[in-house]
Amino acid sequence: MAQGTVIHVAPEQPTYAVCVLGTETQLDVCSSAPEGCTSFSIHAPPEVVVDVAHSPPAKKKPAGPSKWSLDPGLEVSLRLTAASTTTGDLKVQISYCGPKTNPIQALLYITGVEISLSADITRTGKVKPAKARKDQKTWTWGARGQGAILLVNCDKDNPKSPTMDCKDDKVSNSEDLQDMSLVTLSTKTPADFFLKHQLVLHVAKSEMDKVRVFQDIRGKQPSKYREVLGPQQPSHLLELPGGQQSTDFYVEGLAFPDANFPGLISLTISLLDMSNPELPNILVFQDSVVFRVAPWIMTPNTQPPREVYVCRTFENEDFLKSVTALAKKARCKLTICSKEQNMEDRWMQDEMEIGYIQAPHQTLPVVFDSPRNRGLKEFPIKCVLGPDFGYVTRGPQTGNVTDLDSFGNLEVSPPVRVGKKNYPLGRILIGSSSYPSNESHEMHQALQDFLQAQQVQAPVRLYSDWLFVGHVDEFLSFVPAHGKGFRLLLASPRSCYKLFQELLKEGHEEAVLFEGVKKKKQQKIKEILSNQKLREHNLYVESCIDWNREVLKRELGLTEQDIVDVPQLFKLQADFRGTLKAEAFFPNMVNMLVLGKHLGIPKPFGPVINGRCCLEEKVRSLLEPLGLHCTFINDFYTYHIQHGEVHCGTNVRRQPFSFKWWHMVP
Repeated sequence: MAQGTVIHVAPEQPTYAVCVLGTETQLDVCSSAPEGCTSFSIHAPPEVVVDVAHSPPAKKKPAGPSKWSLDPGLEVSLRLTAASTTTGDLKVQISYCGPKTNPIQALLYITGVEISLSADITRTGKVKPAKARKDQKTWTWGARGQGAILLVNCDKDNPKSPTMDCKDDKVSNSEDLQDMSLVTLSTKTPADFFLKHQLVLHVAKSEMDKVRVFQDIRGKQPSKYREVLGPQQPSHLLELPGGQQSTDFYVEGLAFPDANFPGLISLTISLLDMSNPELPNILVFQDSVVFRVAPWIMTPNTQPPREVYVCRTFENEDFLKSVTALAKKARCKLTICSKEQNMEDRWMQDEMEIGYIQAPHQTLPVVFDSPRNRGLKEFPIKCVLGPDFGYVTRGPQTGNVTDLDSFGNLEVSPPVRVGKKNYPLGRILIGSSSYPSNESHEMHQALQDFLQAQQVQAPVRLYSDWLFVGHVDEFLSFVPAHGKGFRLLLASPRSCYKLFQELLKEGHEEAVLFEGVKKKKQQKIKEILSNQKLREHNLYVESCIDWNREVLKRELGLTEQDIVDVPQLFKLQADFRGTLKAEAFFPNMVNMLVLGKHLGIPKPFGPVINGRCCLEEKVRSLLEPLGLHCTFINDFYTYHIQHGEVHCGTNVRRQPFSFKWWHMVP
């Protein structure tokens, strides 16, 4: 609740005070009580409600000449039901009495004013009148929670602007205004009130670089909106006339929650008494609205796709045709990054991750730009950032970047429940090393801090540093399915060896892997099964995947029925430091593009049995009963031999969750 001051009354001279509607003001009647007086009574006009409380507790409202004892534990408070029309027009009379004294009076002249900040604390998308609001100083999670929400204004509504909207001190247009949160200051005072009083709007200095506030000054030139608070200005003296006024402010966030910023910002209005020019101003009243900056939210494969991104390179026309056809089936928009834009950097998944931010009044897609900064460095800024499409980045922009900082190493699960804990927006998955060493890699701490600070998708660390590239999308994926709503797909050497062993028993030992792949040595099923070195490699890989399997089951609340083992083989080869790392032996089928029920799966070129690829048939038998449609895309020379697959070369903007993030409890 808003805070006012304590009023002290004394019989020697009249007391003048300001009380604000909606606040409870303490009235001190004891400290200056005349000597010998043991009781008092209060006479007040109907607009002033007096509450008297004793210790032990007793509460009643005075009616007529009621008296109260001047007890040490006495508490008297005032509440106003209407604002004053003239200064000091609400007269309160306190009469002190004693057994041997005549009644002695103290006079209090109150000026009642209305001063309130109103914001959308009920999260309905509308600002309710001040009288209908609750306490605005607290922000609570959950479906019954309350508190205002602020968006980081990270899009670029003016295409001619050189930067994001939050980087300038202007309101570009009405679209820019829609990305901000409305706060209304309502005042009702006597006409001459602001001759001796001043209102100040302010934020803490520690928060002033996280927020910017514009005042609506319509009718004035040159702009309708003027910046009054921001990175260089933590407070603003308001120039308001007396009478009844309503002033609108528009608030934009400048920073996402992060390691040193929990995401909460308080916007405060303070009333100062400056009636004595020889003294410093006196703080009379304060009211605050607490905002939480909306987190950046990732969308899992189970969310409906809206737009697919892919690069055009010198040799991937057939790949592009396949992705284009798949996007058409899924009714998705397709955006192709030109050769000139991508500079032969084809790894669209690694460059960015597309999520969204949301307030009750607005939802914006936001691209999270990775710090890898290769040929696609400018694509998120120049081609994705724009009107109603935001941008954010973290991590070092030069040097100290590893493969684990690319966003093939950043995935998110569908919504899950783990024991009694609910994750309605899923959990972020990042790959790391099993333990720190001179050779191990980790996702940059700035990226991890950012993801953790968003709170709503509590990250899970997986072990991925055993892979040649080191990304979690090399051994897992999620697909939509009935029942729980999804299945977790895991690459499985064990499943692949089992399949090949069955085919061997059926007499297909001569069937070859890589049939139809030019300049690639074909390998028979019997040769693969007899290759002891390859088997040892895959036993190691299986142990790494099994470790992650148990982590995923524990952290996502999964059972074996929620997991589908996709046949896959790996091989170990030395990286540039001479450390053995795993890479896919044939195109990695879990590294797929998921567009609703339509899956774009790397074509594995498995042994052909009865005219059909046995690996494709196995995957179809696993996924098509779930209502999914499998399309196998040839990415062998365009992506696979360069240590990536279909998922690595594409990216997807998906529909935001229908669930509102503020309804959850982190």
